Amino acid sequence: MAEMTYRRLGRSGLKVSTLSYGSWVTFGGQQGLDAVTESMAAAHDAGCNFFDNAEAYAGGESERLMGQALQEFGWARETYVISTKFYWGIVDDVNTKFTLNRKYLLQGIDRALERLQLDFVDLIYCHRADAETPIEETVFAMHDIISQGKALYWGTSEWSADEIRAAYEIAERHHLHKPVMEQPEYNLLNRAKVEDEFARLYTDIGLGTTTWSPLAGGLLTGKYLDGIPDGSRASLQNHGYLQDRLQEQEAVATIRRVVDVASELDCRPAQVALAWCAANPNVSSVITGASRSSQVVENMEAIQVLDALTPDLVARLNGDT
Repeated sequence: MAEMTYRRLGRSGLKVSTLSYGSWVTFGGQQGLDAVTESMAAAHDAGCNFFDNAEAYAGGESERLMGQALQEFGWARETYVISTKFYWGIVDDVNTKFTLNRKYLLQGIDRALERLQLDFVDLIYCHRADAETPIEETVFAMHDIISQGKALYWGTSEWSADEIRAAYEIAERHHLHKPVMEQPEYNLLNRAKVEDEFARLYTDIGLGTTTWSPLAGGLLTGKYLDGIPDGSRASLQNHGYLQDRLQEQEAVATIRRVVDVASELDCRPAQVALAWCAANPNVSSVITGASRSSQVVENMEAIQVLDALTPDLVARLNGDT
């Protein structure tokens, strides 16, 4: 049985599990403390060392729940990696919503650490780009957070290649801590940014990626091909875009290829979709999500499917053959 593997986060020396576990949608929404604790424990038992979070997830409740679970576990702090992200804001004020200004970032990290009950987080992300705040201001603020020991590495999420390069060059010019990683969406239905737009950044600046939505909101599990089950993510408010994708012939054809390959490999479609993401050497970690601990276990077993995913199978999944 294959064991969890670990990859360097870009050119940094930090190693993160190839499959990680994120709290988006589930923590504080579909899961309370007991379910959160069970799911995190299941991921940890499978070798996952990276747990992804964000200030905006469930209005801060996701961080609180993860912090409570970490207190219960009592794991040695050096053995796990925790992230959080800033931009959307959870306080309704002119300087705390949709911004990456210095005031918000320096106060936001303190509030996040309180909720997580940690002295520092390992990774902090700018959750989106902020067109109204100079990139210089954001880069200096992120540098200062790291210099204060409140975070160890910083990066971006859903920034453009040009924005990432601009931030990197500002940091380099002023001898500041540089952005190390980007967190983009990446799956068989959304490939362009990771495979095309960022292509030069991997070699030019050593960009690492911690990708999200590997199952395209659950579409790549194949469970929606015959309709939208009650209680599924696609039935939730603000997730109507998933139903829209099911009207696209190309998307449906891709999903069916995943289902077919899973049948051949005697595994679940979700495991094929996760393994496909991990097969990209420019992906540092694939962030998985689950509403039950049993799903966590199944997702983490995708590391075994990765070994069986031959170049020919990858080409089929890509629709190249």
